Amino acid sequence: QVHLVESGGGLVQAGGSLRLSCAASGRTSTYAMRWFRQAPGKEREFVAAINWSGSTTIYTDSVKGRFTITRDNAKNTVYLLMNSLKPEDTAVYYCDVAPSTTATSRVGSWGQGTQVTVSS
Repeated sequence: QVHLVESGGGLVQAGGSLRLSCAASGRTSTYAMRWFRQAPGKEREFVAAINWSGSTTIYTDSVKGRFTITRDNAKNTVYLLMNSLKPEDTAVYYCDVAPSTTATSRVGSWGQGTQVTVSS
């Protein structure tokens, strides 16, 4: 069972940057890792994904060129560097572990999430 702990969120002004981390308790080096977010009153949406080796990354259109997903398999951790933040990026950010970047299933359950608030 994989247990996930997200961190790094906070309050930042528009145009600022944050780096989120997601540490997994189990070994995740053979799995894809992904970031999702959920804004108040909205459904959880996909943000970014990275395959097991880090050679392939995928982003939702609204964050392309601003967000970068990376991973450190030795630490079982995935990161999300968020630059040029906008108020519409405000949400609770969650990570998950999945068989592939586009899998509909996941390994284990969601973590508690980390709140990102971008002020205008």
